[in-house]
Amino acid sequence: MKKIFLFIGILSMQFLNAQDITDAVRYSQQEILGTARYRGMSGAFGALGGDLSALQINPAGSAIFLNSFGSITLSGGRVDNDVLYFNGFNNTNTGNANFNQVGVVFIHDDYNPESTGINKLTLGLTYDQTTDNADELFVFGQSTNSIDELFLSESQGLPLDLISRRTGETVNELYSFLGETEGYSAQQAFLGHETFIIEPTDPDDSSNTSYFSNVAPGVFNHEYINTTTGINGKLTANIGAQIDKDFFIGLNLNSHFINFDRVTEFFEGNNNTGSNINEILFTNRLSTFGSGFSAQIGGIAKVSKMVRVGASFETPTWYYLEEETSQRLTTVSDTDGTAFANPNVINIFPGYQITTPAKATGSIALLFDKKGLISLDYSYKDYSTTKLSSDEGIDFSSINDSIEENLQAASTLRIGTEWRYYNWSIRGGYSFEESPYKDNLILGDKTGISIGTGFSFDKYKFDVAYTHTYQERLEQFYPNSAFSNAALVENNTTNFTFTLGMNF
Repeated sequence: MKKIFLFIGILSMQFLNAQDITDAVRYSQQEILGTARYRGMSGAFGALGGDLSALQINPAGSAIFLNSFGSITLSGGRVDNDVLYFNGFNNTNTGNANFNQVGVVFIHDDYNPESTGINKLTLGLTYDQTTDNADELFVFGQSTNSIDELFLSESQGLPLDLISRRTGETVNELYSFLGETEGYSAQQAFLGHETFIIEPTDPDDSSNTSYFSNVAPGVFNHEYINTTTGINGKLTANIGAQIDKDFFIGLNLNSHFINFDRVTEFFEGNNNTGSNINEILFTNRLSTFGSGFSAQIGGIAKVSKMVRVGASFETPTWYYLEEETSQRLTTVSDTDGTAFANPNVINIFPGYQITTPAKATGSIALLFDKKGLISLDYSYKDYSTTKLSSDEGIDFSSINDSIEENLQAASTLRIGTEWRYYNWSIRGGYSFEESPYKDNLILGDKTGISIGTGFSFDKYKFDVAYTHTYQERLEQFYPNSAFSNAALVENNTTNFTFTLGMNF
């Protein structure tokens, strides 16, 4: 039976690697993994509307529909990660399939060419997946840095008596006690001491506060596996209206959810002369879940028969998140055998709030009668305004200062086109998204291309799209720790999307 406890106090919150810039950015980014028509044009729909996923860019898009309409979308794809770590190179690919969109819009049309004012009302209800968290990395290579740096750094200054088990005390009990009273540093120091990675300078002094490593310097063989799962999404209630014949407005109320799970395993081996520890296996698990709210407003105007323009604004998303972690550590000595520290404890942390940035979008589209169109969207989002806060009296000023110092405003450009031939449509698109980091070596700009096609028959529409995105990033194994090793990751994501829609 796992023992479950609640961390309280400021030190408990220092444990969470989730509460760093990397994950703050993750929760601030949304990519609508919507309909095949939307994805086939790389999401450039802000001045077009007439698609259920387009409502997530500009709520006024619902008022473009001529008939009530519903659609459902399935997608499948692959994530390829090319990983470089010192002298080691590896490719990892992960396949996945998702049900990522369903929605309906109802039209109440009282259009009269002679009338003025509101002549069409629309009501939309949609679900869109905003992030697919499925990913996997396998890293290997050799380094002159050891993970002992993490445990040694966290232990310095802590009394030996604090991180040593008393007679009859179990690993579970002391790990739990340290979490409740001292927090992250003490737990890591205890794990390192329990598995003999670190030793006190004076083992006979219970008040000893200095430690040394049992891992001798030299060359270390490293392997690192990072597996993430889960999806983020939102439910949207939309209302739109057509005013006269050339203006469209809309409002979205969005309910968001986050479900993110990450498991990492780090292995280190060495044959260094004088090393009392020859193998280390460190496993960590983080689960994040929560919900949030945001709103959007938007408008579309027909400037002429050929030109449409659109504008929309999305408020910050106000999330409430909760997190759980667990750990275990194993070491092997060629002379002394194996040591385990598996607390079987789930660390449950106080909930906290994260406020993500607002987003503004401007759009323009050129329509060539019923033959085709070209559309462009530009969005602006200032990631440095991301804020963490707590009702538990936890001070997030340090991480908020770090966010403001390291993140920046980022622009996104999307271009899409669609051309029709009888019942067939051909589509293509390109997207460019700036890095939210001032240092884009941490996370590079993201580029994407897309193609798609569609076929309409009777009251049905069937669409398919192919998308490919590329982005580079640094994968730091243990952020905010003394062990700063990281791997360079080139991410290529491909996806096939299928949508069935129906007018009614």
